[in-house]
Amino acid sequence: MEPAGIAILFILFVAFILLIWKDAPADFVFIGALILIIVLNLVPVSDALVGFSNEGMLTVAALYVVALGMKETGAIQFVIHKLLGTTRSEFKAQSRIIGPVFGMSAFLNNTPIVASFIPAIKDWSKLNQIPGSKLLIPLSYAAILGGTCTLIGTSTNLIVNGLLIESKQVSMNIFDPAYVGLPVAVVGIGYLLLFSRKLLPNRSSGFASFDNTREYTIEMIVPNNSTIAGKSIEEAGLRHLPGLFLVEIVRKERIIAAVEPSEILQKQDRLIFTGVVDAMSELQKISGLQPATEQVFKLDAPRNERHLVEAVIAPSNPLNGMTIKEGEFRNRFGAVVLAVSRDGERIKTKVGDIRLRTGDILLLETPRDFTQRFRSSNDFLLVSTLSTDGNLNTEKAGVAWLILGLMVGVAAFGLLSMFKAAFLAAGAMILTKCCNFSDARRSIDWQVLLVIASALGIGNALQVTGVASTAAGGFIGWAGVNPLMALIAVYLATWLLTEMITNNAAAALIFPIAITIADSMGVSYMPFVMAIIFAASASFSTPIGYQTNLMVMGPGGYKFTDYIKIGLPLNIAVATVALLLIPVIWPF
Repeated sequence: MEPAGIAILFILFVAFILLIWKDAPADFVFIGALILIIVLNLVPVSDALVGFSNEGMLTVAALYVVALGMKETGAIQFVIHKLLGTTRSEFKAQSRIIGPVFGMSAFLNNTPIVASFIPAIKDWSKLNQIPGSKLLIPLSYAAILGGTCTLIGTSTNLIVNGLLIESKQVSMNIFDPAYVGLPVAVVGIGYLLLFSRKLLPNRSSGFASFDNTREYTIEMIVPNNSTIAGKSIEEAGLRHLPGLFLVEIVRKERIIAAVEPSEILQKQDRLIFTGVVDAMSELQKISGLQPATEQVFKLDAPRNERHLVEAVIAPSNPLNGMTIKEGEFRNRFGAVVLAVSRDGERIKTKVGDIRLRTGDILLLETPRDFTQRFRSSNDFLLVSTLSTDGNLNTEKAGVAWLILGLMVGVAAFGLLSMFKAAFLAAGAMILTKCCNFSDARRSIDWQVLLVIASALGIGNALQVTGVASTAAGGFIGWAGVNPLMALIAVYLATWLLTEMITNNAAAALIFPIAITIADSMGVSYMPFVMAIIFAASASFSTPIGYQTNLMVMGPGGYKFTDYIKIGLPLNIAVATVALLLIPVIWPF
């Protein structure tokens, strides 16, 4: 082995120590390791920076924008609200979560999907009195299993495919992983539904309680173009809203109190809700409803670029003693009052007729800069942003689904590479205003991309300096002339590395070693490529190896040992199925 290779191994050894024992940020560690390799001139700069032009890494960046378009248009949230329903059964609850998450994760990056489901499951678990700890690990695991079924389901698959294109000038089809992914998913989902209720802790979800919080009354209207006009209260999903209660419906001059679930909604119905502040944010996202005040349509900012803000009236506020209408609140402050809470209780008067007092808490719909402009103002004692998500642009949901479908279709039929299809889809999301350019730029997780690009560069350095071939020789010496033993060794090495660092970094580091093993044995490289894909994605037994596992750890109130208890048997089951099927589908 060359001295440069020994130096790279030492740098990697220090990097692993920082990642595993010192809990250093992965992007800092990997970019730092790559910089050291460049500064010490261990490999040419062009070889070290090869990861930054990798098609797989760039495709991941484009898919972040596609996922944002799906989220901003409410396309994902629509599926959530339609499919979850209501139940008190933990088995049914898990089934309703696992199914849609599995299906969606096959075609969208699973990180934004899990991020979208977490708040929905938060509310749903409270409503159905099911501990969040019984639902959130299955959410993460279902997203991981779904991602293994297509080339675009996880960033790991795209990274490995990008490496395959560079090394062998061969690209996988979008559905190639499904040959093993679907059987693995059947086993994984079956395991979750049969055993997770016993293995998962019955623990507080970590979400704040709705008890003892201030209440508001808010008036919403069913507009003429509403998608819920003609549906019953139950069909529209307005019967069991967490933290909210539908008090009455105002229909022309008639008031309908004690609203029945079977009551049919009509155009221009005014719905009076009471509830807590957190629920008001969710109410704004329900498709087919709008705030009854016409003032929201007079703000300059588009609704999907506005924030929900709470502001407390100060003694020096010039509108003290005046009604909201008399004081022309919107013209004066550039924001619209949606509801008012006084002494922690709701005010039943119509919003425009409420006479403001010092200490009143206003729920406002505002442009993005409102909090910054009025945080130090004498007009308000306190200004706090509740939600930065904005209101969903649901009119574009169909467009977003069409763009996603076309992207999957042209890639599946080989009309375009996944790289080109993803970038065209990302551009289409912006051009059709499913999301705007500034939000698209912010949606990209640059830390993840830095880790991927740096790990790819380090992996290439291992190959250039001969470390990969030396490691491959060691594997071959252990496996003898049996390629199946070598395949098992590659799988185990990728899996263990994934649980210690991250899945993308593990795949990038093991790939050159696996390709060298296949070439040295004179066998097909595809079984080894597929082993890396499934081993790097099968990160169930620690929260570190996969980002979605880490995302649900806090909200679910999980401990590190919870992942080992439920995840290790699943790791073994997935490995067994994958290693049995891979040599059959892709022979040596």
